Amino acid sequence: MTRRAARLTTALLLATGLAACSGSGSGNQQQASAQPQQQSTFWDLFSNRRNSNDTVAVNKYLWNASLEILNFLPVQTIDPFTGVIVTGYGTPPGGGRSYRATVQITDPALDARGLKVSLQGAGGASVAPDTVRAVEDAILTRARQLRAQDRNL
Repeated sequence: MTRRAARLTTALLLATGLAACSGSGSGNQQQASAQPQQQSTFWDLFSNRRNSNDTVAVNKYLWNASLEILNFLPVQTIDPFTGVIVTGYGTPPGGGRSYRATVQITDPALDARGLKVSLQGAGGASVAPDTVRAVEDAILTRARQLRAQDRNL
């Protein structure tokens, strides 16, 4: 009889443990209802409907100028849809210190407000703000030159 009671107790403990992990009915009902679920099907992949929040806002002149100005740095990650360029460490021509850069282009206009440049020295050391500003100015100048070349064509 004790063996049967032990088996029954073990089975009840396992059933209780599984029931506790099921997660049905309890939880954050408010949080789940606050975010409406979006219905989609497999065929939505082939439709031409886009979300109004999914916009590509990258200025092509700033993008190309950034790649040209920072061409001495090895490109690690590049994402033209979000406007982010991440480079590895490299030494500029005629320079003795290595840098890595992260460039983010956030605006479709050719404007300084749409360009964010971040530089790091070797080992994550900070870089002088004047150096960052000089790189930003070089990118903006080259972008304006590229736009002028396009208009002359």
